[in-house]
Amino acid sequence: MKRITIYDVAKEADVSLATVSRVINGSEVVREDTRVKVQEAIEKLGYKPNAIAQGLALQKTTTIALIVPEASYFYTGQIINGLIDVAKIYKYNIMLHTTTEGISEMNDIIENIIKSRVDGVVIFNDKLNKDELKQLTNYQIPIVVIGNKMSDDTVGSVYVDYAKLVYDYAMKCIKAGKTDLALVEDRKNPAMIKQLKDGLERAFADSGMKFEKYIAIPKEYRSSYLFLKEYMSGNIHHDVIITYRDSQAMAVLNTAKEAGLSIPDDMELVCILDSKYNAMARPQISGFKIPDYDLGAVAMRLLTKMLTEENEVMDKEIELSYIFTPRKSTK
Repeated sequence: MKRITIYDVAKEADVSLATVSRVINGSEVVREDTRVKVQEAIEKLGYKPNAIAQGLALQKTTTIALIVPEASYFYTGQIINGLIDVAKIYKYNIMLHTTTEGISEMNDIIENIIKSRVDGVVIFNDKLNKDELKQLTNYQIPIVVIGNKMSDDTVGSVYVDYAKLVYDYAMKCIKAGKTDLALVEDRKNPAMIKQLKDGLERAFADSGMKFEKYIAIPKEYRSSYLFLKEYMSGNIHHDVIITYRDSQAMAVLNTAKEAGLSIPDDMELVCILDSKYNAMARPQISGFKIPDYDLGAVAMRLLTKMLTEENEVMDKEIELSYIFTPRKSTK
């Protein structure tokens, strides 16, 4: 016979875990009609509160699950540090899980995590969309997504608006007379590239032009470098070429040099996701400083609020800013 858990009660009563735990612990902040609904669910299911369930409201079983893509360790390092530092302040333990692409696997992981009695979940995944979000809300447990703007009763998000980032940068370029902007495809990050492409298309449309310089990497090429080597050898260059990751920026830098092009004299180069390697390149590559540590710290703080303040958390979509760091690859 299946053992009835606090999660079953929350689902039956259509309330959050925090609400169930408050009722169990006799908290006075729960509305009477909600208290009755939870008690009826407890009686209907025959649920017997245990020490772990009773500890939820008192934050004695404070374990947070963190889910990150297995291919993003370099970028997620500072995110994890920020999250852990805030978790320590509020006495939460972190349980780390990794995942490959796919929402079906994501749902399986979250379901298994929730069965292990975590208080909340933080997901770093910029590929989730609003349709997939609906599947996550079935769990009736606070979830914070890092990477995409989305929210629901039990879901919050912390993100950087990359479409706006590249829109603002493109508008500055266009105003300076640099209208030949190109974006290199990143097959490993299609969701991010879509945001960047949308931002560029909007900037050009607002300037009475059409963005047409999207450099797609054909599937038959195993790497961006191999294709860009051929691309640059055709003496094709732009006012500014934009990449998402540092490895692609390095590929542009090297293939341009091999083709006899000078950066930034013949073509400027910008890498959206800045890293320490951009500063090591020659010439040093301009990029955007993304507040990765803050993404983790703010996400954890938002989750603590959702766990303790429940529906009183008004702003569940938190946008963080960015800083452009000009170096030697731009004029």
